[in-house]
Amino acid sequence: MAATPANQQQNGHPQNDDHKHIQIKDSFLVGKALLNFTSIFVSLGVFLFGFEQGLMSSLITNEFFKSYYHEPKPAAIGIMISILEIGALFSSFIAGRVGDLVGRKKTIRYGSFIFVIGALIQFLSPTIFILSCGRLIGGVAIGFLTTIVPIYQSEISPPTDRGFYACAEFTGNIIGYAASIWVDYGFSFFESNTSWKSPLFVQFMMGVFLWLGTYIIVETPRWLLNHDHDLEGMVVIADMYADGDVEDEHAKNEYRNIKEGVLIDRIEGGERSYQYLFKRYAKRLSVACFGLFFSQMNGINLISYYAPMIFESAGWVGRQAIFMTGINSIIYVLSTIPPWYLVDSWGRKPLLMVGALFMGIPLYIAGYSLYLDDKYTAAVVVTSIIIANAAFGFSWGGIGWLLPSEILPLPVRSKGAALATATNWLSNFIVGLASPILLDEIKWKTYLIPATSCIISFFAVWYLFPETKGLSLEEMGSVFDDKSSIFSYHASGNVGSNSSSANSLNNYGSTTERRPSQSVNEPETVQTAAMMARNPATMRPELDNLIVGGSTSNIIPAASTSSLKPVKSDAGSIASFDMNNVDVVQEIEPPTLKQILDYKLREQNKPSFISELFNKNEKKKNNDEENRLLE
Repeated sequence: MAATPANQQQNGHPQNDDHKHIQIKDSFLVGKALLNFTSIFVSLGVFLFGFEQGLMSSLITNEFFKSYYHEPKPAAIGIMISILEIGALFSSFIAGRVGDLVGRKKTIRYGSFIFVIGALIQFLSPTIFILSCGRLIGGVAIGFLTTIVPIYQSEISPPTDRGFYACAEFTGNIIGYAASIWVDYGFSFFESNTSWKSPLFVQFMMGVFLWLGTYIIVETPRWLLNHDHDLEGMVVIADMYADGDVEDEHAKNEYRNIKEGVLIDRIEGGERSYQYLFKRYAKRLSVACFGLFFSQMNGINLISYYAPMIFESAGWVGRQAIFMTGINSIIYVLSTIPPWYLVDSWGRKPLLMVGALFMGIPLYIAGYSLYLDDKYTAAVVVTSIIIANAAFGFSWGGIGWLLPSEILPLPVRSKGAALATATNWLSNFIVGLASPILLDEIKWKTYLIPATSCIISFFAVWYLFPETKGLSLEEMGSVFDDKSSIFSYHASGNVGSNSSSANSLNNYGSTTERRPSQSVNEPETVQTAAMMARNPATMRPELDNLIVGGSTSNIIPAASTSSLKPVKSDAGSIASFDMNNVDVVQEIEPPTLKQILDYKLREQNKPSFISELFNKNEKKKNNDEENRLLE
């Protein structure tokens, strides 16, 4: 550990002359470097899902694979493919609970370890049944990873860049899919069982790599503060958002905002039960579930799992079908890049609606072309599938996974994400199981089903989904009208001050409520946070830097202080707050520098896993020697 004074203008944060900030750096991974490294590394969790998803799509057309497993029928292939979704469906419920109990980081560790076991079984499988069992275990791992990784990502990402990191994470998933296709294609030149066994071994090694990496990444600050690990939470916040400067005002305010949200949820009776989730946050949950439901029913896994079969049906045979799938995967990866820059500027809704149309229309065209079955069919089907696939990567792919983790409140985030993820896997299972059977039985008509789903999803987004771009996780109640609030701005100046620390927060005060400007003749009204979000012109900038902790009578005339009582949102309840008996609201203060330094010192003095193991072996050796001498 190194504790050094920061420069006067270190990292763009102005500092006072009367004291020097302290930076505590355990490694060079702090600030943006830590955030980017962590985001990229945890994205390996969804990379593995993409890899396993694409791996089988090519292997099931491999002649040596089919010969080794005695020419499995379409139903057996459908079960083997879709059983992964069954494992993921059930484990997604467990993952939510485990994520709440032991943390996001350890849950990713458990998921990656289970993935390693499933991948090893698949590599060694002598029968299609054992291969399916390995896929089932791999599905359990995928359920853990796809439930927790998006939550982890959203909880560490800044509000203004959360969409960027979520879409970049999805790009990692599609890179995994593309990599598996090209790995399959490369090994397909071996004229033996090596052509399909080698990709399975590559999958196993990547699982090992992710498991080892979970000992490096940090826990999310929101989980730490929600479980009262305040010292560690403050250190992680400083490392991620202030280059390790534990006295940085932005880091302190981020701590206050997160901790305030935690305490408000407790006061409001955040029971963390599924019943509470359904009753209190029904709209949020429906948006989260619909986002992942449509992302599957719109036909993406009809393409992802069975693209080589589709291309074979259109006239591309054998290795040509895998090659065309590989070309499709490259375009798929490229299509996921524009949302990095558009999701936080255009917003979530426009991308989803555009994606729905650009998926549905090509799928209708592909079905009609297969119905005609003329000389243009092969080219038309390939083009239509590539466009539909790219439209999904541009829209529903990343945003579908972003919505559950960003719109659900902290007390029930894991449970809500588990339900949304379970919806995804149930839909995925239906698509994976039914697709080869439908392609075999009704052929071109199969494409009409996802195409129609795309059109339905367009109107569902238009009418049901609110826009959430730019909001912090604690601000989501302002657009769903289901969260109570307190009047609280954590800034470092008096009313009307223009301190840089206040500005740097980008108005993080998540559940704040303001009063609109009023004339003398206007009736007194109170504006909720939801109303303010929909009509920003009514905000009062002179209140932006109100300090919680001082008496409100020093800032606003006594005649109007009664209007500062918390206002119930449509479904909110803050009956436990009796503001008439509260004169001063206490500031939520982060841990002091001394407490943080003592904590870091204690952590440094803890023996490492290797040293503990060495000491245990040394102690056992000494005991054995002593027993031998006594004999």
